[in-house]
Amino acid sequence: MDNWFAVATSLWHQLGWPLIRLLFFVSIGLLVANFIEAFNWTRTMARVAAPLIRTGRFSDIVGASFSMALISGVSANTMLSEAYEQKKIAKKELVLANLFNSLPRFFLHLPTVFFLTAPLIKAAAFIYVGLTFAAALVRTLLIMVVGRLMLSGGGDEAGRREDTPDLLQRASFRDAAFKTWKRFKKRIRRIVLSMVPIYTVIFFMNRIGLFALLKKWIAGHITFLSWLRPESVGIVVLHVAAEFTAGLAAAGALVDAGTLGARDVVLALLVGNVLSSPIRAIRHQLPYYAGIFSPRLAVELVFCSQAFRIGSIILVTAAYFFITA
Repeated sequence: MDNWFAVATSLWHQLGWPLIRLLFFVSIGLLVANFIEAFNWTRTMARVAAPLIRTGRFSDIVGASFSMALISGVSANTMLSEAYEQKKIAKKELVLANLFNSLPRFFLHLPTVFFLTAPLIKAAAFIYVGLTFAAALVRTLLIMVVGRLMLSGGGDEAGRREDTPDLLQRASFRDAAFKTWKRFKKRIRRIVLSMVPIYTVIFFMNRIGLFALLKKWIAGHITFLSWLRPESVGIVVLHVAAEFTAGLAAAGALVDAGTLGARDVVLALLVGNVLSSPIRAIRHQLPYYAGIFSPRLAVELVFCSQAFRIGSIILVTAAYFFITA
C-alpha cells in the first residue's frame, strides 16, 4: 500500500502537476490569442514590428504574433495556429512566421540566461549572450529575405482579405468574450486530446532511461571536438548529459581556477548548446507544440526551428573560432 502511495505521489509531482501547469499556460495563451482576434487588435499589435513585417512581406497576423512573442510564446504560437486553421495564412507563411519569432523569443528568455551566466563565467557571459543574440538576429534577417522572395506583397495570398467595415469594426466586450469562450471550448478539447498522450509518452520515455542512453551515446561520441581544449570537453559533456546549468557550473569552476579563458568557455558552451538541442526539443518543445498545432505539423515546426537554430549557432561559433584564433 505504501509503495502504491509513493508511486502515485511521484507520478503526481513529476507528471500530473507539470502537465496541469502546462495545460494552464497553454489555455491562458489560447484565451489571450482568441480575445485579440475577437477584438480585431492584430493590425494594431502588428505596428510594433511594422518595418520588419513590410520587408518580409508578412501579414498583420504574423506581425501581431511577433509582438506577442515578446510577452508570451504560447500566445504567439496560438495566434499563428488559429490563423492557419482559419486559412488566413498558408503553411509556408506559418513555418516562416514561427522561425521569424526566434528573435522575440530570445529577448523573452534573455534576463534568465544572462543573470544565470554572469555570476558564473563573468565577462565571458557578455560574449556568449552576444553570440547567441547574433545567431537569433541572423535567423531573423534570413527569414525576412526568404519571406520577401516567397510571399507576395503583405503576406501569402491564401490568407489575404481586403479590409472591410465589418472586419475593422471593434466588437463589444460582451461579443468578444462570447466569441473567445466559444472558440476556446472548441479548441481546448483538441489540445488536451493531443498534448496529454504525447507529454505522457515522452515522460515515460525519460523515466525508463531512453533519453539518458541517448545522452550517454552523444557524450561518448564527441571525439570530433579535438579542436577544443581537453578541459573544455567536460563542459560539453555535462551540457549534453545533464542540463545547461551543469555545464555552466563546470565552466564557472574552471574559470575561477584559471584553467580556461573566456574564449574556451564560450566555445564549449556554444558546442554544448548545439549538441543538446535535439534532446531538449523532443523533451520540452515537442509536447508544448503538439498542444497548439496538430501533431504532424508540430513535428515539422520543431524540426525546422531546431535545424535553423542549430545552423545559425554553428555559423556564429565558426566565425568566433576563426576570428579569435
